[in-house]
Amino acid sequence: MPMRRKSRPPSRPMPPQDYDYDYGRPPSPSKSGGGVGSLLNSTVLAVLAAVLVLGIGLGIAFSSTASFTPQNVASSNVIDRSAPNPELCVQFGASAITVDMRAFVTLNPFNVYVSQPLMQPGCVMRSNNMTMLEQTKRVSPEDLRQCKNRMNTLAFTGNIEAKDSDVRVDCVYQNDSARNLFLTDPAFREAAPPESNRF
Repeated sequence: MPMRRKSRPPSRPMPPQDYDYDYGRPPSPSKSGGGVGSLLNSTVLAVLAAVLVLGIGLGIAFSSTASFTPQNVASSNVIDRSAPNPELCVQFGASAITVDMRAFVTLNPFNVYVSQPLMQPGCVMRSNNMTMLEQTKRVSPEDLRQCKNRMNTLAFTGNIEAKDSDVRVDCVYQNDSARNLFLTDPAFREAAPPESNRF
């Protein structure tokens, strides 16, 4: 009796070379966008953003308080803090740098001699707040009236609240028509206030 060979099961056809074996399977965490790599990128971006914001904040703070000594006046805050009676001056006037010097003119020969200037902090009062100096007995009513009649204002050096302080009060005139080359720059020409616009 002849022997029958066992029939082999039909062989499955070989898949093509570009067959995707992961088709239909859920994506693994390593291949998805929410893995360790994207978490690291988010952390790096957050740290860089925090450093940028901190750098901008420190830069603004340092630039506004960069000058700590009178030798380097890089900000008006130094002048405001050095003014006599700073709270009163900022509220009722404007802090200033007072320059005291004397000029001597000889006619034969014709020469001009200037003394060494004395720099000290001062304060210029607004025209409508000039009476405060009269209340502190630093200026007489007659001097105040004459200064007002000439459309001027008062400026002072020294502490007006201290009785033993060496206070000097002057009637000053706001002169914007002087040759200020900063004001002749076209970028600042429109920003310059007219001479009649007194603070």
